[in-house]
Amino acid sequence: MSIRRPQFLAAGCRALLQESKPQSQSLVRKYGTVSAVAPQVTRPASTFDKALAATAPRNDWTKEEIKELYDTPLMNLAFAAGTVHRKFHNPASIQMCTLMNIKTGGCSEDCSYCAQSSRYQTGLKASKMVTVDSVLDAARIAKDNGSTRFCMGAAWRDMRGRKSGLKNIKAMVNGVRGMGMEVCVTLGMIDLEQAKELKEAGLTAYNHNVDTSRDFYPSVISTRSYDERLQTIQNVRDAGLNVCTGGILGLGEKPSDHVGLLYTVATLPSHPESFPVNTLVPIKGTPLGDNEPSPFDATLRTIATARLVMPRTIIRLAAGRTTLSEEQQVLCFMAGANAVFTGEKMLTTACNGWDEDRIIFNKWGLRPMESFEVEALRELVSTSAPLEAKQEKPIEATA
Repeated sequence: MSIRRPQFLAAGCRALLQESKPQSQSLVRKYGTVSAVAPQVTRPASTFDKALAATAPRNDWTKEEIKELYDTPLMNLAFAAGTVHRKFHNPASIQMCTLMNIKTGGCSEDCSYCAQSSRYQTGLKASKMVTVDSVLDAARIAKDNGSTRFCMGAAWRDMRGRKSGLKNIKAMVNGVRGMGMEVCVTLGMIDLEQAKELKEAGLTAYNHNVDTSRDFYPSVISTRSYDERLQTIQNVRDAGLNVCTGGILGLGEKPSDHVGLLYTVATLPSHPESFPVNTLVPIKGTPLGDNEPSPFDATLRTIATARLVMPRTIIRLAAGRTTLSEEQQVLCFMAGANAVFTGEKMLTTACNGWDEDRIIFNKWGLRPMESFEVEALRELVSTSAPLEAKQEKPIEATA
């Protein structure tokens, strides 16, 4: 029994074959000809692609480009940052810095996060500057425990009229430098001549954080302008000192302010030698004493983006590291962080101790960075050749 197909179905099939015939013919390969192939279109390299392929720092970033990097899916962002990190740094080397408060409290500034402001009732008692000998004793202990950078902080607005204080600080700097350690101070605003005096005494770096984005800054501080901070940074650079400047997460800002912070530092005439990433440690009695903790993903995003836009800068896990788990800290190291504050205390808040860091370093194959190692490394990566191709031997972890 035969089955008759409906006439309309047969006619439809013939029409479909007829319509497709010219196209199929055009794709048939003939002798001496090439079949029709759609041309390949090369898309322009994205900001992410350019950052990943970078062989040198750049200072002409736009906020839009930094935002594009910051908004990259976090796994991709962290992996890319780790890749760039290995081009410009030894991934096993972590700078260990110890910070000492050489003059506590009584500061006239109104920084909303700071326990040392005289405007807030935090229970912190103001004190005079400590002695030179006490600083040198503390530096020796730090060095014996593996720290190679010793930092000193004084709670005041600026150095005007503090000739005796500057004299003592120069003696501290000279003594610590004599131990073979890098030396950093944070003393508020300084002018060019004061910066030069500190340079002559042996100072390695000067810290002066910009704290946050230019837009959000007035919500945090009113007694010192953003431009005054930038002028101090310029004075430090003009004196030939390394610049250390970073920010604080958890002040009540938005992600766009993290982008703004990175934009400020990444477009400086020269990138800072180091970029501290602090997370707010809320202090009761300060205006920000009840702030919610900053989420870890914000810290990781900021570190990873900083690594992409400032590939040669040291990125330091600073205040608030005690809230991070061991695994979170290691993830930050993988994404580009390569310095920590370690020791008995930060300025007025808790600090991860040397013994704790030694355990982490041994477990994960990390080692303390040697003094002035970064300067030598920058010479090593002065060409575009990958760092790993230049190393003569693998890095071994040390106790």
